[in-house]
Amino acid sequence: MTEHPIRIEGHCDERFAAVREVFEANFRERGELGAAVSVIVDGDPVVDLWGGWADAGRTRPWERDTLVNVWSTTKGPTALCAHLLADRGLLDLDAPVAVYWPEFAAAGKEKVLVRHLLSHRAGLAGLREPHSLDDLYDWDLTCSRLAATEPWWEPGTRSGYHALTYGHLVGEVVRRITGVLPGDFLAAEITGPLGIDFTIGLPDEESGRVAELVHPQAAPGGEQAAAFAQLPPVAVAALANPGTGIAAANTAAWRAAQIPAANGHGTARAVAALYGIVAGRGEHGGRRVLSAEAAERVREGQGACRDLVLGAGFARDTEVALGLWLSGAHGSYGPNPRAVGHDGFGGSCGLADPEAGLSLGYVMNRMGPHIADDPRKTALVAAVHRSL
Repeated sequence: MTEHPIRIEGHCDERFAAVREVFEANFRERGELGAAVSVIVDGDPVVDLWGGWADAGRTRPWERDTLVNVWSTTKGPTALCAHLLADRGLLDLDAPVAVYWPEFAAAGKEKVLVRHLLSHRAGLAGLREPHSLDDLYDWDLTCSRLAATEPWWEPGTRSGYHALTYGHLVGEVVRRITGVLPGDFLAAEITGPLGIDFTIGLPDEESGRVAELVHPQAAPGGEQAAAFAQLPPVAVAALANPGTGIAAANTAAWRAAQIPAANGHGTARAVAALYGIVAGRGEHGGRRVLSAEAAERVREGQGACRDLVLGAGFARDTEVALGLWLSGAHGSYGPNPRAVGHDGFGGSCGLADPEAGLSLGYVMNRMGPHIADDPRKTALVAAVHRSL
């Protein structure tokens, strides 16, 4: 098979030459197919690079405006919707969820607080009954099942990654207050006014710009199946009910739905801008989006623990803030333990470090086997911090 040369386009400030070098190395050494990375420091875009291919057949170059599904990196913008409502006095993060969503009080959930939803501590990491992909695409059905189910653990006491349910839980509270689905609220109040190229779901008219998600070069299927068999029931419910994957995410049905935990579509530039609202202490492009107090609240840690869903994959304690993960001692988002971010399944990432005035967006279409801390992402983050 003939090797196709990789085009790297865009701009990179000389000070951040190490980021370009790592970005290029990701293609040579880490199996990158198509990708983009964007870095903003103190409001200035210092890195905006893209390259490679938008499809497995290498027939479509990755362009400046290529969109891609960023999986759980979507959770940051979804949480931002809740924080915007709280900043406007329309949502109390310390109120029971049932104040806004009365049906949610069923099955012993009357004391679950809004902050528990934002921090993966609601005990609803997955549904107990079988839930298909078609069911997931049905907003009302998914929310009604979440309202009716009982928690897997005592809410508020531990975190357990709400891989798919997070977006419907936080999103339904947004819908009950605003009357619109979270993706529509995000578009009307944040991405539209700020000109940020990011949507929850993918409008049909944008389908020509979307990259095809591609399997890892070497998918250890047998090893993954063996590891999955060792997971506790709550982790299986969170990660495999319903089972999602690359094939599903490339379909029109997935793209047409609103799945605010997992099907945001955007550019690296857009991810950096959205996470940059936190890095900018509530400002973006000279415009105030959140108060400084509300932006800081996003980083309010809710207690470190061994996550009940991700614990098998992370042999360490982690801490979730109100919508994003804290970098902590492990340094997932750089050396500042109070930096925050969110990885997406397969490799994507958004991060915010207000102390450094830094935000980063990294998106790609060659899926890695990791839920978080993909080697391509960690290499880029390290290069950014070497350059500061």
